[in-house]
Amino acid sequence: MSLQTHLVELERKHRQLEEAIAQAVARPSSDALTVVEMKRKKLLLKEEIERVRQTMPDRTLD
Repeated sequence: MSLQTHLVELERKHRQLEEAIAQAVARPSSDALTVVEMKRKKLLLKEEIERVRQTMPDRTLD
């Protein structure tokens, strides 16, 4: 899997978690612990996205 493909997949998962969190928060019966866990996973994904971006070659120099 190329870095670009991996990055796209991480960003997709990040968006999905963002949507799931928004839906959970909108429900009055949502479990606060579940929301916290989803937010933690989202943060871990964001950190991984940043790590991958840092390892990718800088394309602004082309």
